[in-house]
Amino acid sequence: MTPFSYTEMTTRNRGFVTEAEQARLREACVFIPGVGGMGGAAFMALVRAGVGRFVIADIDLFEVSNLNRQLFCRADTIGEQKAEAAARLALELNPELQIEVFGREWTNQLPDILPRVDVAINGTDDAAAGAEYYRQCRTHGRTLIDAYASPLPSVTVVRPGDPRLEERLGYPTIGVPWQDITKDMGVECLMREIEYVLVHSSSHKYVDLDVAGEVASGKRSRFSFSTMVTMAGTLMAEEAIRVILARPGGADYRGYFFNAHAMKVERPLPAPLAFAKRLLVRRFMEKLLA
Repeated sequence: MTPFSYTEMTTRNRGFVTEAEQARLREACVFIPGVGGMGGAAFMALVRAGVGRFVIADIDLFEVSNLNRQLFCRADTIGEQKAEAAARLALELNPELQIEVFGREWTNQLPDILPRVDVAINGTDDAAAGAEYYRQCRTHGRTLIDAYASPLPSVTVVRPGDPRLEERLGYPTIGVPWQDITKDMGVECLMREIEYVLVHSSSHKYVDLDVAGEVASGKRSRFSFSTMVTMAGTLMAEEAIRVILARPGGADYRGYFFNAHAMKVERPLPAPLAFAKRLLVRRFMEKLLA
């Protein structure tokens, strides 16, 4: 067996990053709670890019339905803790990685974790944990990279001084301790997010609206597709690298949607247009839920 060499592993990165930048990536630490879908794709991309240190967390086990999109889900990892399995497989790619793994306790450990990392990525879909994550990233001055619950790949980069998602979209969780955020509040948060996605993107053109209505009403789990999930995770990883290397440009806290169907980037609408479209979207959602 050929012995592992970090230099050889990353040799083809040169041209995209300098030798000094590659050394910075090797020393960088990224936090990713939620390493299933988009979080897992971001984790995979960053491991292969040569990031050397990670803190990851997940509360779930891999299951058969994850095989369609979650890169660390394989036949031999079904039934395993996602974070434990992802860490083990990542070490097969780079045995020199430093990986710290958390389970359900990760939200309580944020004051310890965040000061030790260079950038944070959100791979969770839990409203309560997500609210606490956003709040703690502000407290500890860490940039948080996220994506919308959208049929089109998307990415946002929320810097410490930027408004939190719950503030920007008017979630009912504002001012509520994260342990007191209820499932009903979580559903309302999802509805606000879906409304935003429909207002500011052409997502409705690319999904089965009958299925979407069942998801919105709680009759069906969220739907996800491999290409959408992997593209979104890769966009998140690219923004993480931009933060680590202090490169200019990239997404802002409102982010953008990547429409691979029409080969274009869709950015948030100006306020007057958004206001008018929001009225139409709300009527549409009322019919959809009915």
